[in-house]
Amino acid sequence: MAYTPMTARSRDEDHRASTPLELFFDLCFVVAVAQAGARLVHALAEGHPGTGVIGYFFVFFGVWWAWMNFTWFASAYDCDDVPYRIATLVQIAGVLVYAAGVSEAFDENDWTIAVVGYIIMRVALTAQWLRAAAGESGSARTAALKYAAGLVICQAGWVGLLFAPNDAKRWLFLVLVVAELLVPVIAERGHQTPWHAHHIVERYGLFTIIVLGETIAASTVAVKSALDEHEALGLLLPLAAGGLLIVFAAWWIYFAVPMHQHLTSNREAVPWGYGHLLIFASGAAIGAGIEVAVEHAVGKAHISQVSANASVMVPAAAFLFMVWLLHSRHFKRGLAQQLVLPVAALVTLACTWTGAYAVLYAGLVAVATVTAGVILAERRGGEAL
Repeated sequence: MAYTPMTARSRDEDHRASTPLELFFDLCFVVAVAQAGARLVHALAEGHPGTGVIGYFFVFFGVWWAWMNFTWFASAYDCDDVPYRIATLVQIAGVLVYAAGVSEAFDENDWTIAVVGYIIMRVALTAQWLRAAAGESGSARTAALKYAAGLVICQAGWVGLLFAPNDAKRWLFLVLVVAELLVPVIAERGHQTPWHAHHIVERYGLFTIIVLGETIAASTVAVKSALDEHEALGLLLPLAAGGLLIVFAAWWIYFAVPMHQHLTSNREAVPWGYGHLLIFASGAAIGAGIEVAVEHAVGKAHISQVSANASVMVPAAAFLFMVWLLHSRHFKRGLAQQLVLPVAALVTLACTWTGAYAVLYAGLVAVATVTAGVILAERRGGEAL
C-alpha cells in the first residue's frame, strides 16, 4: 500500500517471517562485514594483533548496532508501505557509506565517512520511531519517543567524536557504545515493544549465516591459492578442509535449538540480543583468521606459526563458547551435555600449538563436537544438541 498507519504488530502473529526488504537489508551488510574482516586480516598478517582486534571490534560494533536498530524496530512496527520502504532504503544507503569509511576508521582512526553513514541511517530510523509514536498512545508512545530522543542524543555524540583529540577518540568511543546500549534499556522501561520472538530468532539466524559465509569465502580463497601455489599445496588444502569443517559445525551447532521458545520477555531478550555481538564478530573473524593462515602458509604473513594458528583458534573457540552461553545451555540436560561446547572451545584453543595442521585439527574437533552432541541428544530422547 502507498500509506498505512504505523501501529504495533501482534507478538502472537502466525507465520511471521523475514520480508524480502529485510533480506535485501541484510545482503547490503555483507559489504560492511567484508570490509571489517579485510582490515583485520591485514593487521594480523602484519603482526599487530592488539591494534587489529581493537579496531575490528570498534568497526564491527557499528555494523552490528546499525543492524540491531533496524531489526528490532522492524519486528515491532514493519508496515511495509511506501514511506517505510523508502526509509529502509535510505538506511541501506547509510550502511554502504559506512562501509566505505571502514578502512579510514580502522587504519587512520578517522571516523568522518563512517559517521556520515551513521547520520544517514539515524535520520531515517528516527523518522520511523517518530512515525511509530504518532500511531501509538500512552506508554507505547512514550517508549517510541524515548527511542527517537536516544538516537538523536547518541548521534550528536558521534558527531562530537570527530572533533575530539585522536588520543581520546577510542576512550570516547567506548563511552558512546555504553550510551547506545542503554537507549533500549531506558526506552523500554514501563513498556515492552511488541517484537516477535520467532521473527527475531530468524533474523539473527540469517545474520549468523552472513558472517559464516565470510568463512566459506575465506576457505574458497584457500582452495584457489592451493591451485596457484603448487609448492604449498600440502599446507593449503588442509587449511581449506579444516576451515570448511569449522564453519559447517558452527552452522550445525548454532541452529540446533529452537531459541524462540526461550525469548519470552526483555529479561531474556536483551542479554541474548546484545551477546550476539560476540557471536557475529567471532563468526566473521574465523574467516579472517583462515585468510591469515593462508598468507602465512605461502610466506606472505610475517608472523609465527602459533600466531597464524591463533588467528583461527581464538575466534572459533569464542564462537563455540558464546553459542553455548546464549543458546545451548538453556536446552541441555545433564553435566555431559553442558560440557560439550565449553570443552570443545578449550580443545580448539589448544590446537593453536599443534603446528602447521592446526586448522585441520580444529576442524576435526568441530566434527567430534557435533557428533558428541548428536549422540548425547539421542540418548536424551532427541533433546538439544
